[in-house]
Amino acid sequence: MEVLLLGKDREDFYFQRVIDFLKFHLMDFSYRLAKPGEPFPDSLNEWEGDYLLSYLCPWPLPEQLLNQAKMGAINFHPGPPSYPGTGCTNFAIYNQESVYGVTCHYMAPVVDSGRIIDVKRFDILKDDTVYSLTQRCYAYMLIQFYEILTRVLKGEPLEICTETWTRPAYQRKELNDLKKLDLSMTEDEIIRRIKASAYPGTPGAYITIAGEKFEHRPE
Repeated sequence: MEVLLLGKDREDFYFQRVIDFLKFHLMDFSYRLAKPGEPFPDSLNEWEGDYLLSYLCPWPLPEQLLNQAKMGAINFHPGPPSYPGTGCTNFAIYNQESVYGVTCHYMAPVVDSGRIIDVKRFDILKDDTVYSLTQRCYAYMLIQFYEILTRVLKGEPLEICTETWTRPAYQRKELNDLKKLDLSMTEDEIIRRIKASAYPGTPGAYITIAGEKFEHRPE
């Protein structure tokens, strides 16, 4: 079985477990990590194999590559079917959701729109932040990955579940707009936007006054 794994280039406990699992169980396995802002390498379009796996990969993958995975091109998404796209944990915190989840699905040319294989849901706690919710997503994604790949390695079919995507994918512009504050907003709206934009090491919510930008810096 020939497998290609695509993921985000960073130090990550959970993603390393994914690599370790595939290295241990597969003879013919390769992976490629994407750096932030790095363009998609055309050389990947030459790959042909059985399974293409996307695990937090920031690249939108071309249809040509998806079609060259003979058994399937599968993505592990850190959100439920109601939260496709970018910044899904941010929007879940902003919307004050009580339940969240992760989704495994076949990839299609349109991001987060392919047939759904599996969804795992869990409760959001009142004091959850974008960071704490994201970390739980990664833990549930790893469990989901183990379960799905175990079925693949045993030769079991990956059946399609009854769940469907409920909206178009969130875009980067929508996440950027979520971070904007202005003085016409209510106190509650400002607090929700600050909480939904706060993530360690990344720019948070901001307001522009007299041409000067004042930014919330999460600890």
